[in-house]
Amino acid sequence: MTIRTGVYPGTFDPITLGHMDIIRRGAKLVDRLVIGVTTNPSKNPMFTVEERMEMVKREVADIAGEIHVVSFDSLLMDFAEREGASVIVRGLRAVADFEYEYQMAGMNQQLNGRIETVFLMADVSLQPIASRLVKEIAMYGGEIRKFVPATVRDEVAERVEQIGRKGS
Repeated sequence: MTIRTGVYPGTFDPITLGHMDIIRRGAKLVDRLVIGVTTNPSKNPMFTVEERMEMVKREVADIAGEIHVVSFDSLLMDFAEREGASVIVRGLRAVADFEYEYQMAGMNQQLNGRIETVFLMADVSLQPIASRLVKEIAMYGGEIRKFVPATVRDEVAERVEQIGRKGS
């Protein structure tokens, strides 16, 4: 029996309820889901890769299925190949996401045509959530409890205290 492995890549800085929705649903589509926590310096990370990995591991611990959390700093398709993935799982929130993801999927297909990209639409109630916006709201003292798990909210608040809140 062949085990279907999927990779769900992202920076997860921080992990949001939108990410959790895609992880829960993606885990049902494959036998093994690898959550690839990557670096993207252009996104100005609030948390280190190690902190984000621990955050993700803790939040996915109760989700059914075989889920692994792994860091990577390479081309996505190289990472997916190393993990034995046949599927890349991506979440879509809006048309702007689709245009970017469509282009990336095309480029990835050129790099490795054996791995398919599967798009999951975010739950309607979670579509506006973006890690970048969560961090911005938190930095200005706004409430983020509707967007992230409770423990993540506390970690974001603590980090904001460490680096200093804007607008104060």
